[in-house]
Amino acid sequence: MAFGGKSKGFKGQKSRERQPLEEAALYDYAVRSLGRKMRTVAELKRLMRLRVEPGEAGDAKMEAVILRLKDQRYLNDTRYAADYTRMRQENEKFGRRRVQQDLIQRGVHGDIIGKTLDAAYAELPEPELARRYIERKRLRQPTNDKETARIVRNMVRAGFSIGTIFSILKTWNVEASSLEAIAETDLDAPE
Repeated sequence: MAFGGKSKGFKGQKSRERQPLEEAALYDYAVRSLGRKMRTVAELKRLMRLRVEPGEAGDAKMEAVILRLKDQRYLNDTRYAADYTRMRQENEKFGRRRVQQDLIQRGVHGDIIGKTLDAAYAELPEPELARRYIERKRLRQPTNDKETARIVRNMVRAGFSIGTIFSILKTWNVEASSLEAIAETDLDAPE
């Protein structure tokens, strides 16, 4: 950046400051964004906020676009949560907690998350999903404490409860002393 001047872009070109979009252009931008990737209302608002003027005028444009997209059924957090949960459950074999954390991070409302996860995880017991995760990741029976701790960390990140993880490790005949040592160290650490 040159002192006292504007920053230069590629090959010495001056960078242009982005002008705020009008409502019609903002709508087109939002539709293109949704065409590339499923998004929540919160994610789309974060993107659009960069394209409107700050303040009430920009907020009003965003709300009008969001309302129009909802009316046209292009934007629906309930459907997003259900589709996202199904994909993460079927493809990644993730546990309930992991999917819940992901949906919270994406800005889905807590009530929607609760109802969606209750419906999705009611039919499939967590131990069965954990076994599928183990198969998918090709995790093998641990031979020492270090491998046991690695498996525990991996499965906690995938969203499984410690009770489910320990029950699986017990079927692998992991020594109780190893499980106790892991429970003391890993459970006391913040998630």
